[in-house]
Amino acid sequence: MTESPSETIDAFHRGAFHVVQPKGRGHRSGMDAMLLAALVADERTIRVADLGAGAGAAGMAVVSRLDRAEVVLFERSSDMAEFARKSLLLPENARFANRVSVIEADVTLTGKDRNEAGLVDDSFHHVIMNPPFNDASDRLTPDALKAEAHAMTDGLFERWIRTAGAIMIPGGQLSLIARPESIGEIIAACGRRFGGIEITPIHPREGESAVRILVTAIKGSRARLALRAPLIMHGEGTHKFTDFVDDMNNGRTSYPRR
Repeated sequence: MTESPSETIDAFHRGAFHVVQPKGRGHRSGMDAMLLAALVADERTIRVADLGAGAGAAGMAVVSRLDRAEVVLFERSSDMAEFARKSLLLPENARFANRVSVIEADVTLTGKDRNEAGLVDDSFHHVIMNPPFNDASDRLTPDALKAEAHAMTDGLFERWIRTAGAIMIPGGQLSLIARPESIGEIIAACGRRFGGIEITPIHPREGESAVRILVTAIKGSRARLALRAPLIMHGEGTHKFTDFVDDMNNGRTSYPRR
């Protein structure tokens, strides 16, 4: 498959897999998706749900690294779901394409509607999500596809985490990446559904404020919240990734829970 004027084919994990993404519109995956994927550290035979998967980069990063994982990419936008399907047809992704499926579904559905859409109760070991986390007033854009992928709506974390709790088996792991200002909403949404919350702040450099947080939690756990040591993205005065972050970004290591 060759690139068209409206899309690109981008390599991840140093060429271990490729993703077809929109060019000049919509959401394009990068470092956030790779850090999210690194939170799945599980060598068992597992099923993973990627909620709001976009073109599927995070879910494909999981299945590319873990040979016994199966991933379902859930995406509301038919345009973005089609990019994911195109990605699975790439010869570079042939080794895992049969372990990935794409379902067009709104992850905020509830009850019977949610199950009928393919978000089946008690059916996944892991749920990962990189939900829209810009304030609706931030970065206004005429690109409707990008706006849908980036702009947060009221109660977003409550609705998404509610779905994660419903479709996950007891003891399953929720993993997400978000902005630091969403900590309160995330903890509140986990409520009694999830415990053992572990939060890792991500800082651009030493002495700079966090720009992202990584969050994991376990369905049904009653363990206390833990704040982990921060991840530092770059060394002082450089844009080069620190060794551990570079390993996470390129699929050479995971970021397991403590």
